[in-house]
Amino acid sequence: MTEKLPAPVAKIIPKQLEKFGDVRTDNYYWLNDRDNPEVIDYLKQENEYYARMTAHTKDFQKDLFTEMKARIKEDDSSVPYFYNGYFYITRYETGKDYPIYSRKKGSLDGAEEVLFDCNVLSKGHSYFQLGGMSISPDNRFATFGVDVVGRRIYTIQIKDLGSGAVMPDKIENTTGSAVWANDNQTIFYTRQDKTTLRSDKVYRHKSGTDAAKDVLVYDEKDDTFSVDVSKTKSRKYIVIECGSTLTTEYRFLSADHPEAEFKVFQKRIRGLEYSISHYGNDFYIRTNADKAENFKLMKTPETATSKDHWKEVIPHRKDVLLEDVEIFKDFLVVEERSNGLTKIQIRPWSGEGAYYLPFESETYTAYPVTNVDFNTDILRYSYQSMATPSSVIDFNMKTKAKEVKKEQQVLGGTFDKHNYTEERLWATAGDGTKIPMSVVYKKGLKKNGSNPVLLYAYGSYGASMDPYFSSTRLSLLDRGFVYVIAHIRGGEELGRNWYEDGKLLKKKNTFTDFIDCSKYLIAEKYTSAAHLYAEGGSAGGLLMGAVANMAPELYHGIIAQVPFVDVVTTMLDDSIPLTTGEYDEWGNPNEQAYYEYMKSYSPYDNVAAKAYPNMYVSTGLHDSQVQYWEPAKWVAKLRAMKTDRNLLFLDTNMDAGHGGASGRFEALKELAKEFSFLLDLEGIKR
Repeated sequence: MTEKLPAPVAKIIPKQLEKFGDVRTDNYYWLNDRDNPEVIDYLKQENEYYARMTAHTKDFQKDLFTEMKARIKEDDSSVPYFYNGYFYITRYETGKDYPIYSRKKGSLDGAEEVLFDCNVLSKGHSYFQLGGMSISPDNRFATFGVDVVGRRIYTIQIKDLGSGAVMPDKIENTTGSAVWANDNQTIFYTRQDKTTLRSDKVYRHKSGTDAAKDVLVYDEKDDTFSVDVSKTKSRKYIVIECGSTLTTEYRFLSADHPEAEFKVFQKRIRGLEYSISHYGNDFYIRTNADKAENFKLMKTPETATSKDHWKEVIPHRKDVLLEDVEIFKDFLVVEERSNGLTKIQIRPWSGEGAYYLPFESETYTAYPVTNVDFNTDILRYSYQSMATPSSVIDFNMKTKAKEVKKEQQVLGGTFDKHNYTEERLWATAGDGTKIPMSVVYKKGLKKNGSNPVLLYAYGSYGASMDPYFSSTRLSLLDRGFVYVIAHIRGGEELGRNWYEDGKLLKKKNTFTDFIDCSKYLIAEKYTSAAHLYAEGGSAGGLLMGAVANMAPELYHGIIAQVPFVDVVTTMLDDSIPLTTGEYDEWGNPNEQAYYEYMKSYSPYDNVAAKAYPNMYVSTGLHDSQVQYWEPAKWVAKLRAMKTDRNLLFLDTNMDAGHGGASGRFEALKELAKEFSFLLDLEGIKR
């Protein structure tokens, strides 16, 4: 299928951008103005063009939406977790889009107390998100944050759970989360810089008082750092974390004395990363100190927290990444990653009989979830694989007995995990590095080069894209698609080096790894260039833009969700949310070496007069992480320069931000658009 209708043409207003004597001409810089009616008009024209060009798939989109929704249990609820005398539950009701948060005192047979019904709270809003619910130690009050725009700017309020009344306190322009001191009156919360949305200030608020009188307890002046506030699992300390990409610093305060001064745990040293957990009279520190690139575990007394006092508990290992620890009364639980797979080790504090949980599949993911109770022998963890639905399991660390509390239900009666094949493949990159891929497809597939393959990756910030189950993905698998996650460099799947080798002046490894995975799938006859599709979002959208420029001939279609494609201009604009905190990831283009390297791969700067694959590009008008104008400018430039007649769509959600639509099933409509785009290109009509 090719273009049938005249596509929108964005007007050209050249703007010269100069740095280090290098002049870039940006013809579409003017789109960077959300308040300009001409900008809104252009976005609407693109939306209308997309709607008209895909009108023939509208019924199919509805069918896909219905099919995907039918697999999901509508009247669903989370596995209850016990905290401070109550069981907490999140549940959904049939026909409703938003969650209901509730609790039961002492027993699951007790009466349900509804804390927040988001279906009621969301009325009158096209977007709604509840965030940061936090219960006071005496169980009487709850803080909660509300965002009705999608820019992740929340207003915090306090609810009296006894009377059900929302108190008059209204704290605006926050990140949404708050933590209680032990006096049941004081909360600590974080505020954002109004322009950049960087979380930079921590305030103390006393319930029932005017938020204008809140006390600023910490102000982070370094614009590459952001702040967060939390409480230790032991409930003894309030903790402020200051973090940049490469460096962390903590402050702590007794939760019994909220008006005291925060103390620095270990002052920041560039390149020193650490995180802290509290147990007994000690702190445990996960850190990369002394060149422990894959991290090690240290311990120090509460009274002497600086680095000179830290003693080793788990040494650094070259081939094992220490991802996190979970502390219980009698056990230390260690989350590790080796050979690209997640592992969970149980270590009794007695020092005797440490062991690993056994996992069988070669494409699984397992990790601890919601372990808020300190005095328990039960570890709750989640397990899933590409073909196995997610389950929540309670594991008794003493007896080793396992209880599956819940397995994700796939409704409809036709799903059987044994009908699908899972594989782990390794492609060889140009520099000889082996790149793992997780693969799933329906049994009986013939490797003859004619199968459609959707290859997904992210590859930034050390975020690992682990193999996971998706009931919506079945709509592709059951129609003959192979689904592949490429674990490319820039993630952390194979340890910290995996991340280091895909950032800054090695960023191009991320893109060439993806291209080499694509070539492998073609060479091994899983697919061919006529049936290979690529997908990525946000920083993974940068990946899509880069591979579209570097190897367009390998792909029949590309889906780029909220793509970060105007790298140089964005990274030179420190008024844009996230920019300064990103210098350690991409480099600072105010330094010439980084400027030139970024410019060499920035998708927008490298669009050329050549043929591009079919492309579906999505964005949100209120996105605070990747501004809408990046994909808008990119599509406008592609339209003007590409030499093919392939499809090119820009689909802007005029009501949402970075995460897309907020309703539970609204996101399925966005997915139905993407799936119908792929299936239509394959000539699959139903």
